[in-house]
Amino acid sequence: MTPRILMISLAAASLFPVLAQAAAEQQFPSEEGQLTVSTVADGLRNPWALAFLPGGKDMLVSERPGNLRIVSAEGKVGPPLSGVPKVWAEGQGGLLDVVLSPDFAKDRTVYLSFAEEGPDGKAGTAVGRGQLSQDRARLENFTVIFRQQPKLSEGNHFGSRLVFDRDGYLFIALGENNQRPTAQDLDKLQGKVVRILPDGEVPNDNPFVGRDNVRPQIWSFGHRNQQGAALNPWTGQLWTHEHGPRGGDEINIPRPGKNYGWPIATHGINYSLLPIPEAKGKHVEGMVDPHHVWEKSPGISGMAFYDSPTFKAWDHNLFIGALATRELIRLQLDGDKIVHEERLLGDLKARIRDVRVGPDGYVYVLTDAKDGALLKVGLKDD
Repeated sequence: MTPRILMISLAAASLFPVLAQAAAEQQFPSEEGQLTVSTVADGLRNPWALAFLPGGKDMLVSERPGNLRIVSAEGKVGPPLSGVPKVWAEGQGGLLDVVLSPDFAKDRTVYLSFAEEGPDGKAGTAVGRGQLSQDRARLENFTVIFRQQPKLSEGNHFGSRLVFDRDGYLFIALGENNQRPTAQDLDKLQGKVVRILPDGEVPNDNPFVGRDNVRPQIWSFGHRNQQGAALNPWTGQLWTHEHGPRGGDEINIPRPGKNYGWPIATHGINYSLLPIPEAKGKHVEGMVDPHHVWEKSPGISGMAFYDSPTFKAWDHNLFIGALATRELIRLQLDGDKIVHEERLLGDLKARIRDVRVGPDGYVYVLTDAKDGALLKVGLKDD
């Protein structure tokens, strides 16, 4: 049974020491029963991503201004780790995703994505790796293994989610830096999913290897701003999602060499309410339609498949955060087909940046704010 603990509001919880916050719980109705939400920690500066360390008791949490911290399951927030790369913390840029090596237990390697400044003051996404020291105070021997080229961002659309597949390849879901046509340009790495080896080398079987004037890292193209990516645990396939402009947020299952349309095929319009200049419609021959689309944009970020025995009601569900509508989106799956949607946590009015399923089967979310929080979400026992 879930222990009965004092129910206080998240706002009130911020007045208590961090360790006390781990015991705070709220309850909300949901279609699958009473939803429980507890604050593990707050006071995080625009947290962007989290990764569970072995043992399931501690997490690495990235903060967009440039810090990487260890947060314990009890809510203790550690000091910033040293050895983290300098980041370009402007606009949407900064320290972004964090994932562990598939062989972390042996190599202690941590992968980070981040915005990196170029010589002309513009920026692009970079990915690097370093080893977590035995005392867990720093990253050692940090090395950049991938750079988005050219560097075109003036502060927007870095994308940056990282996913290892079952064969150990690293996928990077990138934004188009708010430079729409580049998503279709195969000599640029904007608006692409790329696939590389753990050391940054290009696999020989990537779809565009050997093509002249084409970046060999490219796996798929025609993407806008991808802020969610996860490996489907039942099929082993990569899923990504991306922001549309005004309307047209979408989920894709990227296939090698395929074109996912942006900005030629889109369900959205410009923020000015005018059409996207390059757009030719929602469906364009030769381009892959979205696997799922929201005509009204939730502003999606973070993605986690639910594959745990802890809460049976969530079996074969997909959880996605929403920045614009300030919700947690629950999608029910039948195979790859999305058959039902539920919006959760709207009463918290929190921008949800990342979503992960913990080793304990609870759903952990990060809220995007200068005083951001790490929340633990579950279902109340009957």
